[in-house]
Amino acid sequence: MSIRVNLLPHREARRKRQKNAFFAMTGVSVLVGGALVLLVWSVLEGYLGSQRARNDLIAQENTKLDVQIKEIASLRQEIDALRARQKAVEDLQSDRNQPVYLLDELTRQTPEGIYLRSIRQDDRKVNLSGWAASNERVSEFLRNLQNNGRYVERPELIEIKLAGSGPQGIQRRLFEFSLNVNMKQNPDRPVAATAPAGSGAKKKS
Repeated sequence: MSIRVNLLPHREARRKRQKNAFFAMTGVSVLVGGALVLLVWSVLEGYLGSQRARNDLIAQENTKLDVQIKEIASLRQEIDALRARQKAVEDLQSDRNQPVYLLDELTRQTPEGIYLRSIRQDDRKVNLSGWAASNERVSEFLRNLQNNGRYVERPELIEIKLAGSGPQGIQRRLFEFSLNVNMKQNPDRPVAATAPAGSGAKKKS
């Protein structure tokens, strides 16, 4: 006698269980994958938020630095303007004493036999003209200005020629001359003695 067993319901139940397990695993995988994606997105979003915050902070600091740079540039312009005004005042104070320096220099450096007729100053350039007893007197005058001048420098002879007429009371032959000198930028010391009132007077050593 043979026993027959029907395995169809058992196999059908096993396939159903496998299908349910597959679907369950698939669902779990989807949930885990979604959770991982959400976690990664949250981390990246946190990084991006932090970077955006740093960028905003840098932008704000750059704005503050731009304002400070403008203020510094404005302060530098004000400082330069103050220095320029200070230099202008110092130049004016120095230039105010130039005539005194010049007359003191001419008093000390003009040799005997030189008669100054006119003194013309244009900024730091001074033109001297007058009469001389000889060419040697003019050369001596130039050497004195070049070697011993405290307030003048770079004397330059413009011309020298036989004079048609000279100062009143001088009967001998004279030479008419013209020369240029330059006032030094900063005199090295104050004037020791004041010059005589007449610039065209004869200087005797």
